[in-house]
Amino acid sequence: MRDAPEGFSDFQAAEGSRTAGQILAHVGDLFDWALILARDGKHAWHNSAPLSWPAETDRFRAGLAALDAHLASALPLNAPAEKLFQGPIADALTHIGQIAMLRRLAGAPIQGENYFRAEIEAGQSSAQGSKS
Repeated sequence: MRDAPEGFSDFQAAEGSRTAGQILAHVGDLFDWALILARDGKHAWHNSAPLSWPAETDRFRAGLAALDAHLASALPLNAPAEKLFQGPIADALTHIGQIAMLRRLAGAPIQGENYFRAEIEAGQSSAQGSKS
């Protein structure tokens, strides 16, 4: 998300496909859903209209931080972890890959990352991690 070119939020691979901003808004919705599932065990879904790229980036980071905090806490998990990972988290990862591909198509590719070797810790700031 960092250093996205001006207008990238409106970039789309083809007519009729989601724009980068629509995809990022969907990812935000997925993290909101994952938190509601984890916290309350409820299937509450909301389709959000895309905000500006900086606002969606902030929303993404806040949603990821909230989910991370809940998962790292002593609070009960009110949905099976396997379902959280096969549902909203796996879906979000798919869409992050789409954004990375759109960045390349828009002429602004992101730097690759070896996530096996990356220093990823619970609660780590996304400003230190994700380069998408």
